[in-house]
Amino acid sequence: MRPLFLILSFILTSSLHAEEPISRILFGSCIKQDRPMPIFETIVDRKPDAFVFLGDNIYADTEDMAVMREKYARLSADAGFAKLMKSCPILATWDDHDFGKNDGGAEYPKRVEAQKEFLDFWGDPADSPRRKRAGVFDSKMFGPEGKRVQIILLDTRYFRGPLKAGERRVGGKYYPEPDATVPMLGEEQWKWLEAELKKPADIRIIGSGIQVVPESSGQETWANLPKERQRLFDVIAKTKANGVFMISGDRHWSEFSCVTENVPYPIYDFTSSSFNQIHPRGTPTENRFRISESTYHKENFGEIEILWDGEETKVDVRILDMDGKEVLEKVIRVASLQSVK
Repeated sequence: MRPLFLILSFILTSSLHAEEPISRILFGSCIKQDRPMPIFETIVDRKPDAFVFLGDNIYADTEDMAVMREKYARLSADAGFAKLMKSCPILATWDDHDFGKNDGGAEYPKRVEAQKEFLDFWGDPADSPRRKRAGVFDSKMFGPEGKRVQIILLDTRYFRGPLKAGERRVGGKYYPEPDATVPMLGEEQWKWLEAELKKPADIRIIGSGIQVVPESSGQETWANLPKERQRLFDVIAKTKANGVFMISGDRHWSEFSCVTENVPYPIYDFTSSSFNQIHPRGTPTENRFRISESTYHKENFGEIEILWDGEETKVDVRILDMDGKEVLEKVIRVASLQSVK
């Protein structure tokens, strides 16, 4: 039976007044369901207008759906998590561990069953579009014309082809795959994404479980499939979708990245990870696109504050620690996220 707080969360998300602008969106990733999660109390105290879970929401790593269900139950039993679920609209996508297989993609044999468990847990109703198609990609629109925020969540697991492996480096064993036919999103999801980007919006937040902008230094990133990564940037240009920036998770550290080559305008990627894990190595991999002065490796979450002011509207993105203290920050003018005419 679906937990009551998930039903209430969906009702709250669905009934949010379309004409009411939002200005505070929080996000993050990676929850070990067996460890304490005090950071959720801090998150609730920030009074978010919406919250985005970017994956590894549990560490299922199983083909047994009973095991996956039990791990979701441990997460839902946390008081802070339950409080967050009732406090604001919730959006979620998955990454490999809640998908069911570490570094997994389309080869995972239980992806259909795992999608059902995911949608049941997050409270998608029977008529949800995500129950009628493969993959958990999703999109929500908030606010009136002139202050419209679109949140797009990608599924980088269900359709993803095999990764190229080689000699292990500090970050891992993966290398860029030159074969342009190896998919990340799958054609159905690409078609859906293009249609979403054509919808009118002033700010567009694209959420990906894995990092989009950072270079591949052995770990999983979009850069492992460079043709697909460029296709993402190209579809933003093709649709003339202004106001786009990325949020991502997975790494167990936080950092800010930006690419300015072969893109319609600077594309930022704000990474927040993890909610309740400290990276054991503490040393980030190389990333020539990193723009933050440092990385942050302790428990954290991301905060997007939109400062609505017409043509001078700004987005203030922060990484906050367990106590809500700012550890990274970047302010960008929305006017700078516009295609050159």
